[in-house]
Amino acid sequence: MALRIDITGLPAERLRFAASPLAELTAMLHVLAEPGHHPQLACWAGDVWAGLTPALAERLTEAEFLWRSSRADFLVPARPRPSLAEELDDVDRIDDETYVTAALITTCGSNRVHFAAPSPLADATARERALDLAQARGARQEAFAERLLADPAAVRARVRHTLEQCAEAFFDAAWTSVAGQLTADLRLKNDLLKRQGVGAALASVSSAVTLTPDGNRIVVDKLQDNATAAHDSGVTFLPSVFGRPHLVAVHASGWHPVVQYPVAEASSAEPVSLETVTLRLEALAHPVRLRLLRTLARGPHTTGELAHAWELTPPEVSRHLAVLRRAGLLTTQRQGRYVRYTVNLSDLTALGTDLLAAVLR
Repeated sequence: MALRIDITGLPAERLRFAASPLAELTAMLHVLAEPGHHPQLACWAGDVWAGLTPALAERLTEAEFLWRSSRADFLVPARPRPSLAEELDDVDRIDDETYVTAALITTCGSNRVHFAAPSPLADATARERALDLAQARGARQEAFAERLLADPAAVRARVRHTLEQCAEAFFDAAWTSVAGQLTADLRLKNDLLKRQGVGAALASVSSAVTLTPDGNRIVVDKLQDNATAAHDSGVTFLPSVFGRPHLVAVHASGWHPVVQYPVAEASSAEPVSLETVTLRLEALAHPVRLRLLRTLARGPHTTGELAHAWELTPPEVSRHLAVLRRAGLLTTQRQGRYVRYTVNLSDLTALGTDLLAAVLR
């Protein structure tokens, strides 16, 4: 399971290491939505929630699909700007169809969901499909998708205003607090890129990011097998303090490849590879169960959604889920006619930090 970015013939200077205010804000919003993924930031998240106005807290909840399980592509800029306002201006320049498609992918719960032509903005059948997928995720997802498709301009303005309110409420102070770490990391990465080349720079990003021996492809250990090319656009790498331990990759057609990586903690060792974790834990040695667990780590899913995502039969998925549930790694919650499975993060953590980092990556 990996994302492969073709960089054949790409000059080293087209690999860009830079800080993005918008991407770091999005990482903070993910922490607020999924504090269980970030126990080291639990106190920060609690303080932020306690200080939010009820109106802003409600806005964050209504739009959390843009950053909770995965990030909407327009929130991880390929061309970072010095300020959040400038990056939000760039988002405003994206056409409605591109924006809506990116937002629907996260709202509907999986980057394996595709909204090809015709656009759900213009085609009634495509619109109904999008709403059906959103409904399967929950009532709030359905309501958000309905508003987005009915009046994209209004939703876009509301999302921007929400992000601007976040800047005043907590982001500006947090961004200032991590600026030194980001600057130091960027200095290291750019120095390695200049003096030792692409391979050394990538090795310092994460053990999950490697360069093929021929130097033509960057391989990122991610959930799905995907491929993209960076012949014209280059590749952007964004350091993140609040994103730890996640490794976020933007690679959809029409978007420049971007990787947001966690700045390493000075006191922590690099997590071992997913392959090593698999060998250590016999209970999770089956590759299908491990894939299902990594999918569920991004958010609750039903048996049907997992079967569709991995092209398995529902009975086959049910058998694997039963094994994981008996091991204490999953919990269930019924919502109407749907039963959703969720990763039991506390028991997963008890198995070891290497496993937790590999699954959440």
